[in-house]
Amino acid sequence: MSVGTKVRLRPKRLDDTREDYCWQTDPELSDLDAVSPLRLSYTEYVEEYHNQLRHPSAVRCNFAIETLDGRHIGNCVYYNIDREKSEAEVGIMVGNRDYWNQGYGADAMTALVDYIFRHTDFKRLYLKTLEKNLRAQRSFRKVGFNPSGHMERDGYKFVLMEMTRSQWLELNTRNKKPARDDLPSFVQQRQ
Repeated sequence: MSVGTKVRLRPKRLDDTREDYCWQTDPELSDLDAVSPLRLSYTEYVEEYHNQLRHPSAVRCNFAIETLDGRHIGNCVYYNIDREKSEAEVGIMVGNRDYWNQGYGADAMTALVDYIFRHTDFKRLYLKTLEKNLRAQRSFRKVGFNPSGHMERDGYKFVLMEMTRSQWLELNTRNKKPARDDLPSFVQQRQ
């Protein structure tokens, strides 16, 4: 697990299914993620979800975000892992609106970035966020991501952001962050 000041990241579990399904079928959350709402039935979704838990991807690592008192409030991920370039894309979604605008997303992303740079040899992390999602952009800047470009895809306009290992090391030196996590066994098997 990777622990922040407000949240902890943990492996996904089957009991996360109901919240994840609700979040992925929510039109507002889907719009913020630049995708269409999920159209699978709940039964189909549970079957697919269970299969993904049994057979994790080698190029994607998913985490649940939970509050320190154990409430599942969202998810984060690193994916599009490119071992030759030593980089990965990151993403986050705080699905529970009760936890918006209170620093939970920034804390979760900080925990994810710390985890990745402590337990991989990646030199760069990057993300894309909608141009219109200024709240997300502020949150990512707070974590240490810097704008690096723009792109358009499927009618959406995105801001590209990145953080290098050297930038992360500089932030950690300046903030003197202690090690806050241990490598879960489910990730050790894929590293």
